[in-house]
Amino acid sequence: MEEQSEVTEVVVVRLGGSRYALPMHAVAEVGRPPGLTRVPGLPGWLAGIANWRGRVLAVLDLRPLLAAPVTAFDRRARLVVLHRAGVAVGLLTDGVEGTHLVAAEQLESALAHLPGTASDLLLGHTTDAGGPCGVVDLDALYRLAEALPRARRAS
Repeated sequence: MEEQSEVTEVVVVRLGGSRYALPMHAVAEVGRPPGLTRVPGLPGWLAGIANWRGRVLAVLDLRPLLAAPVTAFDRRARLVVLHRAGVAVGLLTDGVEGTHLVAAEQLESALAHLPGTASDLLLGHTTDAGGPCGVVDLDALYRLAEALPRARRAS
């Protein structure tokens, strides 16, 4: 099968003590986390909104969904801005490790010990010299908006 030999470039980020891969084609930019405005009544994984380059950007903190410890971010923290189908979203991370290539045949199913919310966000995992790395499912990430209260959804 041709799909079996597909290789994808990913950006590896650290989040709550674990490593996660984001598809490079969806990463618009990486920068220092901006000041956030928290929006009352929204789930904990929605860290708030920020003024990013003159535009309002929703900023996510996936640690509560990944059952990862939620601690204060330090100076190594980075905001990874993802862009898909005209929709940009920011993802808070503990840091960016770099880029790697992931072959489709290297992808294994999500780790069994992960809670449902975490495994729902992952396509699976791969292991390299740095250890295990969860591969984020962008479709699932963008579907998180469906979990927001209707009155809070952006049109």
